[in-house]
Amino acid sequence: MQRRFILPLTAFLLVLNLSAQAQTYPTRPVKIVVPFATGGPADNYARFIAQRLQDSLGQSFVVDNKPGAGSVIGTDLASKAAPDGYTLLLMSNTQTVNESLIPNKPYALMRDFVGVAPINYSDLVLVANPGVGLNTLADVLKQAKAAPGKLNYASSGPGTPYHMAGELFKSMGNVSMVHIPYKGSSGARTDVIGGQVDMMFDAVTTMTEQVKAGKVKAIATTGKQRSDVLPDVPTVSEAGVPGYEATIWLGVMAPKGTPKAVVDTLNAAISKIASQADVKQTWSKQGAVPLVMNPSQFEKYLNDDIAKWTNVIKSAGIKLD
Repeated sequence: MQRRFILPLTAFLLVLNLSAQAQTYPTRPVKIVVPFATGGPADNYARFIAQRLQDSLGQSFVVDNKPGAGSVIGTDLASKAAPDGYTLLLMSNTQTVNESLIPNKPYALMRDFVGVAPINYSDLVLVANPGVGLNTLADVLKQAKAAPGKLNYASSGPGTPYHMAGELFKSMGNVSMVHIPYKGSSGARTDVIGGQVDMMFDAVTTMTEQVKAGKVKAIATTGKQRSDVLPDVPTVSEAGVPGYEATIWLGVMAPKGTPKAVVDTLNAAISKIASQADVKQTWSKQGAVPLVMNPSQFEKYLNDDIAKWTNVIKSAGIKLD
């Protein structure tokens, strides 16, 4: 009789504890690990979300940049954190790509993390240093085919959206170009502007300003349709590589085992931020589109993206340099 009473009581206390966590979380500062360098879209939007979460949840959300190895270093660090909601991971499709591109990592994304919420997505833009003499995608294709391996393109590291956009372009355009990986997008961007590297696929949210200032030449954007912030620039698909599409998207994950109540609290807060009219307006001017999903929908989105890039990498024979 006593045992029959203890079990329901234990279950009741567990539910009560989870409910209390949801109501009181967070009670101390929360760290957001960003496995990318400062100055890129992941860092910029991490700081934006951190400030808005701080405003809505009443605790500090601190961005901690841990770049390196195509996001592996910072992601591994986050995977080893206590699953209590006080360490989060700002991630992108870099991590879903790495599941097949870098199989021997010290972590597995869907084994060691739980999806919290997506943030937004944006198109990329292929830009060239003005001194290279590339004005159209036809110029790029012609030169790359005439002198295989002569043209090069920068990225923020192996497996990043910038790298994979280039590899997908090489595969679908049947051209050869040299990949120049950097530790972060800021260094890659600086060297394309400075003329040390020929080209780069970069997020429209961070490169549009440089395009409009004439520091780089916009060749083509990577979405299905033209970008609202660069409407005069054709897509890669319409300019010579039919069917081409590549984007960068961002989201938040937490170490596996983080209480569902905490995940739900964070999901609700991030979804509310992404749905606010002023946020939509600000992001739209930058070329970013909000993404809103519940945790289950985001988990499916992550698994689908992993499957998509596994197929692309396998069929195109993409490997690390």
